[in-house]
Amino acid sequence: MNTANDWFLLVLTFPTDNATARMRFWRALKAKGCAVLRDGAYLLPEPGVSETDLLELARGIDEAGGTAHLVRVGSRDDEQRRLFQSLFDRSEEYNAFVRTLADARKTLSALSPAEVERLLRRTRKDFDAVVSIDFFPNEAGTRAEAAWQDFVALADTILSPGEPHSGEANIPTLRREDYHGRRWATRQRLWVDRVASAWLIRRFIDEKPSFLWLSSPAECPQDALGFDFDGATFTHVGDRVTFEVLVASFGLDEEPGLVELGKMVHALDIGGPAVPEAVGFEAVMTGAKQRGLNDNEMLSEMSLVLDSLLAHFAANAKAELGGKR
Repeated sequence: MNTANDWFLLVLTFPTDNATARMRFWRALKAKGCAVLRDGAYLLPEPGVSETDLLELARGIDEAGGTAHLVRVGSRDDEQRRLFQSLFDRSEEYNAFVRTLADARKTLSALSPAEVERLLRRTRKDFDAVVSIDFFPNEAGTRAEAAWQDFVALADTILSPGEPHSGEANIPTLRREDYHGRRWATRQRLWVDRVASAWLIRRFIDEKPSFLWLSSPAECPQDALGFDFDGATFTHVGDRVTFEVLVASFGLDEEPGLVELGKMVHALDIGGPAVPEAVGFEAVMTGAKQRGLNDNEMLSEMSLVLDSLLAHFAANAKAELGGKR
């Protein structure tokens, strides 16, 4: 949260003979979250924004035939500081975003998966745009974040029908040699737990598996080993996600790095203690999905990432063990 008493003041005149440039600079000022003190006087908090970016914008205005001066100013007193801060209240933007989500929820079930994903990308972009200029966060932002998470959860029920519910059960110890050359089935449109579980199966359990990507769990053949859906052979148990259940079932707990990798999958799938690597993994997987990869391509690409993450976690575990000796 920005609580500074110092501000950047950009005093400018737009180019008079270039309407395109005027519009471009006006949009740039809006995108940066500038508050209007009066015509030609724009305020931003320091250190909420980059001085370098503002200087570059000022130079662009000068070069286009306008004038721009960037100066630092300080609040005269607490009353003025509060007045300036009030100019950056994003409550209305957040409230408008929440209303947009409410309208979108009414038609969400009628959209195709591709349309849902486009809607998610667009609304995520809109939300991030407000967050990026919310220099003095308040409860409106918290409410909007909660509304966004609820909307994502609803969209996930469309994109990933059959998301498993956790149940209580014993996790039997199984022999890997009894599971070679089998058919394995899970829900299509792979995401974190499913892609990590499929990678784990091929890497440590079944060297020659075949995978089926189901449009519905009800389509799972009787001779296939289902995973990560209600009623599957391997699914959530207690507080463990499917990846962790597979690790426990096949005695892979001692495999260097796998438990730590499981913590990352757990955090991304159902929440939990933050794992720094989770952000990067989710970003890579999101990018892969945006490129339109099918499930086989997704598994192949993310397997390389998971191989590297396993090596990373194993090296960390080895270093930590060495440090304790």
